[in-house]
Amino acid sequence: MRTARIARQTAETKISVEIDLDGSGRYDNETGVGFFDHMLDQLARHALIDTKIRAEGDTHIDDHHTVEDVGIALGRALSEAVGDKRGIRRYGSCLLAMDDALVRSALDISGRPYLVWKVDFEAEKIGTFDTQLVREFFTALAMNSGLTLHVECLDGFNAHHVAEAAFKSVARALRDALETDPRKADDIPSTKGTL
Repeated sequence: MRTARIARQTAETKISVEIDLDGSGRYDNETGVGFFDHMLDQLARHALIDTKIRAEGDTHIDDHHTVEDVGIALGRALSEAVGDKRGIRRYGSCLLAMDDALVRSALDISGRPYLVWKVDFEAEKIGTFDTQLVREFFTALAMNSGLTLHVECLDGFNAHHVAEAAFKSVARALRDALETDPRKADDIPSTKGTL
């Protein structure tokens, strides 16, 4: 069972994350940040990862701590659920179109966290959601899951579409990378013998 439960509590947030990497994309996410919930739902649905995420944060200040800490907890859950990475395909990529937006993502479940982010937003806000927080989420996710992650927006002007395309593109890349390789289901996908 490739599942994990993570709890994280600070003076700013209280987070719980439950995931199943072999799910069907079911989601039950409540963070108190409406647009962010919508993005987390997209991530689960298109990665085929079942998620249940609960967050209470100091949103009276802003959404930053909640978004970042969910990224930290979800990253740790991904790392725990994938275990020693035996049998996974390891690499994934997706070129995803959503209306005016075109986003390319590529990732390696390498154990070596790194983020290359080439996404600019023409608007500072999507509703009340700060577009800078999209990068903050993916930074926290990559650093805490051990992902090497590249995300690039090739086209797009609508901030909602660009953000959603980024989440969906990363989700599809994750789905590919986390799937079991039937030709090497018992092996760790590295000449080192470990990831």
